[in-house]
Amino acid sequence: MESQSGQPESLRARKRQDTLRRIAETGLRLFGERGYEATTLDAIAEAAGISRRTFFSYFRSKEEILLEWQMRGFSAQLREAVLGQPDGTPIDVVRGAMLQLAAGIRTQEFISIDRVMRASETLKARKQASYGLQEQALHAALVERWPDPARSHALRLVAMVSLGAMRLAIEAWIQAGGDRGAAPFLEEALAQVRAEICGHSETNGVPFAP
Repeated sequence: MESQSGQPESLRARKRQDTLRRIAETGLRLFGERGYEATTLDAIAEAAGISRRTFFSYFRSKEEILLEWQMRGFSAQLREAVLGQPDGTPIDVVRGAMLQLAAGIRTQEFISIDRVMRASETLKARKQASYGLQEQALHAALVERWPDPARSHALRLVAMVSLGAMRLAIEAWIQAGGDRGAAPFLEEALAQVRAEICGHSETNGVPFAP
């Protein structure tokens, strides 16, 4: 199927997604470099190589860039990381994926963005809502690797517990000032999860499938 411009819909959708990702990544980079309040929409548009009008066809505000990163960007990265991990147990795969993403965190940018999101009640509420989306994305990625329907429930438990551990690890890392990388905090939290799951492989007859 072709659009009115003569381009296949799939190509148009891919180009639009690429542009959206470029705008979001540019905005996040500028927020980290200049601060959220000091970064203007015009600056984001110029750095992304688009017009102000084009910016508004993708995002209505700077706030939406943060929400795009929080609600969709991370989920997509997590899925790719999970599918790209070598063979192992679900816990091992999730651990590898999360450590891979942690290695790419730009510390000051991440902390400054987190600070902005905590300062806004709207953003805080949307941030909380994003955790459900991330859980769904992680569960879907695990099911894609282990498609046995009998394991779906256990894999959802792995997703829920692992993301909970990640949230606590990130909070501890930020509270510590971010002087060290996030990886040691994630390692510790996920090791505790693994120890509990492997130590209690069944609860009420429901396997955790470690």
